[in-house]
Amino acid sequence: MPVEALWLIVLGCGAATFVWRGLGVAVVRRIDPNGPVFQWVTCVSYAMLAGLIFRMILLPESDLAAVPPWARVVAVAIAFAAYFVTGKRLVAGVLAGGLSLSLLAAFWIS
Repeated sequence: MPVEALWLIVLGCGAATFVWRGLGVAVVRRIDPNGPVFQWVTCVSYAMLAGLIFRMILLPESDLAAVPPWARVVAVAIAFAAYFVTGKRLVAGVLAGGLSLSLLAAFWIS
């Protein structure tokens, strides 16, 4: 394939990306972030997250199944505690939960 054709493909992909971004900018002014649609999307995303956490604790797969259930529960509790102690900062909760689960798993498996 000639180099010119590759450049045309790259430019076409870039143009397609910018078209959707431009449409997003044009539409975003008409969206109410406190409206019922966004409240529904927020509720659904929280429910999915809760379901995934619940499944991770009760029905783990792969290497997570080797970690005992009490360690998974403790890691989730530490994640929630870090989230609320730091003023509802998601990054702190995720980091605390991941680090605590890693440490508990490392000590349990070794």
